[in-house]
Amino acid sequence: MTRQMQSDYMDFAKFGADARYNLATSGVANADLADLGLAWGDLALHGPNAGGYQPLVETVAARFGVDPACVVMPGGGCSFANHLALAALVSPGDEVLVEWPSYELLTSTLGYLQADVRRFERRLDESWRIDPYRVEAALTPKTKVVVLTNLHNPTGAYADEETIQAVAAAAAKVGALVLVDEVYRELMFADGEAQTSFRGRGNVVVTSSLTKAYGVTGLRCGWILAPATLAQRMRRLNDLYGVHPPHIAERMSVVAFERLPQLRARAAALIDAGRAAYKAVLGGHPKLSQVVFDQGTTVFPRLLEGDGDHFFQRLTEQFETSIVPGRFFGLSRHIRIGLAADPHATRIGLGRVAAALEA
Repeated sequence: MTRQMQSDYMDFAKFGADARYNLATSGVANADLADLGLAWGDLALHGPNAGGYQPLVETVAARFGVDPACVVMPGGGCSFANHLALAALVSPGDEVLVEWPSYELLTSTLGYLQADVRRFERRLDESWRIDPYRVEAALTPKTKVVVLTNLHNPTGAYADEETIQAVAAAAAKVGALVLVDEVYRELMFADGEAQTSFRGRGNVVVTSSLTKAYGVTGLRCGWILAPATLAQRMRRLNDLYGVHPPHIAERMSVVAFERLPQLRARAAALIDAGRAAYKAVLGGHPKLSQVVFDQGTTVFPRLLEGDGDHFFQRLTEQFETSIVPGRFFGLSRHIRIGLAADPHATRIGLGRVAAALEA
């Protein structure tokens, strides 16, 4: 089995998606330091953080009502949290069942780990929902891990707790774990009450971060929730990767958690404006087949003519606007459009997408 040594999507996201009107981003537009209300006393270059900066670990644990021993804070946002969790759970040749369409960085990480990746389908004509029976039918006695995103990346579909636990129960029958990337689920906590599918002693492992939902990407504040024994395995494995996250970012992340109501309000205003603009400009477009959800930062329409790569080329070259071609998620006739950037730029960009569809 050939080891995968790169992520084509991340290369595209870093170097290929820049445009005057960038609708390729999936996170909330970046906040400023002023949005955190930092004081000098909140900052320090160095501090005790062996095994995780305890005030930050305890903040995450209290937020989700879990034992601090189940919280891993590796730094590096949700991307590295996913890498560390999968590296601790998967050995070369292990069978891993992944949703499709799926986030490319998860599957490329599994390629790097030399996993045997199998798929189960989420369908547009079923509003991209997870069908637990379809998952169960795809499981085999060799399956080690089932990988999901919730909210689903790229579509924004939400899987309720009954669905996730049904998948977990099916996976448990073959001795498999379930990894749920919940980074976009943070967008659902409008009332301030955070929720998670992690249950302490079950077979569900969760990853998430502050990066996508609150516009504080630069802090790279990501976490893993795992049964205590697994969590300790991940901490020990992280000694081979990064040892300690930057302490100043940990200190600032504690402040960010204290400011979540304000950051959430800012994010909600951006997302609500972007979604309203999308519905007005592209919501009923005759050349798109789609479901537009009332949550999430992205939409994943299917082009009724052509494919995502050719559309991306026409859109960037003629209309100075970028989106993400659907091949990065396994469906080449789709495109992913972000809704959480500056509202004025988003509306202009959406108008240019509409113009490109008619070109």
